Amino acid sequence: MKVVELLGKLREPIEDFLLVNFGEKQVVGVTADSRRVKKGFIFVGVPGSKIDGAQFVPKALEQGAILAIISDQSKLPRDFDPTGKPVFRLQDPHLALADLAGGFYHVKLEKVAAVTGTNGKTSIASFLRQIWASTGKLAANIGTIGIEGPSGATYGGLTTPDPVGLMASVSVLAKEGVTHLALEASSHGLEQKRLDCLTVDVGAFTNLTRDHLDYHLTFENYRDAKSQLFSRLVRKDGHVVINLDDPNGVHFLAVARKRGLNCLTVGHDTEADLVIRSIVVDGLEQVVELSGLWGDVSFRVPMVGAFQVSNVLVAGLMAYASGVDAESVLAAIPNLKGACGRMELVAHAGADTAIYIDYSHTPDSLEVALKALRPFVKGRLIVVFGAGGDRDTGKRPMMGKVANDFADYSIVTDDNPRSEDPALIRAAVMEPVGNGVEIGGRQDAITFGVDMMKPGDILLVAGKGHERGQIIAGKTLHFSDHEAVAQALADTGKGEMV
Repeated sequence: MKVVELLGKLREPIEDFLLVNFGEKQVVGVTADSRRVKKGFIFVGVPGSKIDGAQFVPKALEQGAILAIISDQSKLPRDFDPTGKPVFRLQDPHLALADLAGGFYHVKLEKVAAVTGTNGKTSIASFLRQIWASTGKLAANIGTIGIEGPSGATYGGLTTPDPVGLMASVSVLAKEGVTHLALEASSHGLEQKRLDCLTVDVGAFTNLTRDHLDYHLTFENYRDAKSQLFSRLVRKDGHVVINLDDPNGVHFLAVARKRGLNCLTVGHDTEADLVIRSIVVDGLEQVVELSGLWGDVSFRVPMVGAFQVSNVLVAGLMAYASGVDAESVLAAIPNLKGACGRMELVAHAGADTAIYIDYSHTPDSLEVALKALRPFVKGRLIVVFGAGGDRDTGKRPMMGKVANDFADYSIVTDDNPRSEDPALIRAAVMEPVGNGVEIGGRQDAITFGVDMMKPGDILLVAGKGHERGQIIAGKTLHFSDHEAVAQALADTGKGEMV
């Protein structure tokens, strides 16, 4: 593709006279990472919270970049003279990167759906993929746990990948025949326009609680970042699904309605399009009764927790909005499987026991997880958890209080200490905990929890979910809660993985 052709995809145009010497050159790649620049690449130096990509323009040009795009507010290195060099300034390099990625890969899908909120995004994206697949569609989902598609799953690391990485993955999926794609829309991803490389047909909101305030500073800023899915990203004639059981749902609904989007709602509110009439516990499953848009229906959800019922229904409405009939959605729900590390039943440690792994790493998500498990507990509810380093310090005692209030026994351990002293983090978490113990070392803590289990107990291992690494002293070491539970079972001689 020629430079002039690709730059024609930009919503913020570059002045024509600047392209005279560069427009006919062939583009072989686009990147915002100067380390990946090769001859024939376009480099976009996006401004970050700590480092401005403009600082790497000299390196990118030296490595063969055809041209570089930076913010009109960025400062280039003092010893670099841009005169006569292909360095272009735009107001929004983030949008430029998305436009270039979308234009370079030029992938067309039948349906793209994105879900935002604090908790539940991964589960909803996975459920939506499964519902689509049940109707014969080739579908995939991309998010925190990586990529799940027709050919299996691959591990990932970012909730919303950068536009180039996202489009590279989408391109591969499209070549495999994928026509339907479900995405997680993080607040960072929305604010940095990482999804603007795609046309979003269906958007959804699940819930909103305190998270990422180290980046957004205030809850209002965090909410506004999430709102961008509806205020600008979902296409003008697109559909929106809103969970009204969350108090912030009315805000997101108002944003969507202001743009004239087609809105569908779900919740216990009798004004919702899908009204949840009742949820009855049956073993480790739930029987749900609905009224409203799909009529008076009853179906089985093969998972624990009322929040999973909400996640399933949000995904179901997203599928419905994308063209799947209600009967097919309802037929698919009893066969859904939980996403990796999302209230996932992973093992039993003896008779009438269960061990779950969940990604809950905020006070609100931990409370939701513990409350969700409580109706299924015949003995004690035990939780292993911690708090991350170099993040919002205010939530550490809040995490401890939640465990103290909603679990029978709390085991405080390490999450991702990052650059901080793990003992200091644990001490902050332990401050309000009066029902448990502090154990440094996550494997030891999990083994302790498994060993203390008796018939009727449920153990929740919270905080890391699908992750396969633990960041300690700035280094990422291999660690998996799934492997840790398996090791604990082997060490204690109790139970087995499911």
